Amino acid sequence: MYARVTFSTIQLDKVDEATKVTRDSILPIAKKQKGFKGLLLLGDRKTGKAINITLWDTEAHMMDVETTGKYKEAISKVAPFFAGAPTMERYEVSVKG
Repeated sequence: MYARVTFSTIQLDKVDEATKVTRDSILPIAKKQKGFKGLLLLGDRKTGKAINITLWDTEAHMMDVETTGKYKEAISKVAPFFAGAPTMERYEVSVKG
């Protein structure tokens, strides 16, 4: 299993809006992608720091979302709420409970 982790900072007055867009717009798009296994959105309302984790069955399926532009599409939906540019990293999942 593989994970794409996006780190961002959300404007403090936009946290609820960013959460709603992730739940109502980004998650449905992700669920339609081949190999999608889950999404977690972690946030700190005091700082605006957010971590979005998507899980994929294979590295190829994770990368397909980037090469087809679906990742950029998802980021564009929450970009108006960012306080700075997000960063993204990819990982192999070592343990899942």
